[in-house]
Amino acid sequence: MKEYYSKRAQEYEKIYHRDDPVRHAELAEISRLMQELFFRLDVLEVACGTGYWTERIARSARSVTAVDISEETLRIARQKNIEGAEVRFIQGDAYRSNEIDGKFNAGCANFWFSHIPKSRINEFLDQFHERLGRDSVVFFADNNYVEGIGGKLIKKENDENTYKVRGLSNGTVYEIIKNYYNEDELGNIFEPRSKGLKIHMGECFWWLRYRVS
Repeated sequence: MKEYYSKRAQEYEKIYHRDDPVRHAELAEISRLMQELFFRLDVLEVACGTGYWTERIARSARSVTAVDISEETLRIARQKNIEGAEVRFIQGDAYRSNEIDGKFNAGCANFWFSHIPKSRINEFLDQFHERLGRDSVVFFADNNYVEGIGGKLIKKENDENTYKVRGLSNGTVYEIIKNYYNEDELGNIFEPRSKGLKIHMGECFWWLRYRVS
């Protein structure tokens, strides 16, 4: 996964510019909601990639600490002239939130949740929530399964995860974890550890928000 996203860094944001008005409308709504939700808050953003969402969060947040494991994507993110909040980009592991310095009252991880092996969801969320603290505001967004978008979907025997075959512009092909969820599945994951959970299932994307319980 790290190798794939590091090598994909230069073409990372192409997915946000597909010629599809529904996708653009839903992405705009995600941006609007995040700016409303994170107004004047100190946000911990996990798996920030090249800073596409960091740039949008910073328009209303007080501060953003954006973390990614790939130095290649962070290098691109740091070159952006992001206005608004105080922003810092840090190389770090999403599964080791306890090592990230700072005080936070909000957190997000966009288009990361689908890449978490299902056996590690509790590990990730438990540590992420502990790092944020009780009553912190959290936002997640990710893809719905849309046939023909994002490569071939692969299911393997005796494996609860699903995978996608992804190709880069240089012809290199990777197989990565890509799990898709319906509203009930998301509710079962997040309800036990949240307050005020709100889930929205769009045509292309799902997104949810809540406070840490």
